[in-house]
Amino acid sequence: MPGSGNEKHHAMSLNDRRLLELTGVTKVESFDEHEIAVLTELGVLSVKGENLHIRHLDLERGDLQLDGTIVTLSYQQESRRKGRLGRLLK
Repeated sequence: MPGSGNEKHHAMSLNDRRLLELTGVTKVESFDEHEIAVLTELGVLSVKGENLHIRHLDLERGDLQLDGTIVTLSYQQESRRKGRLGRLLK
């Protein structure tokens, strides 16, 4: 419903596989130089690559900029912690 204030927004811009800009980020779940997992308003995004660095993070605005060599971008339906816990309890 337009104008209700409950809309979820998430956008992504990738430039030359070296700079990734995201909006709609609510939390950084994990990060190292090979993988960064972020919770967005529309799901968990996993970014894999080499020499990954968080260039800018503003969780109040939901903005994130990453640099490095981006190899893979993939979304998951549930948080990584819930997924791992679910596999352990099976």
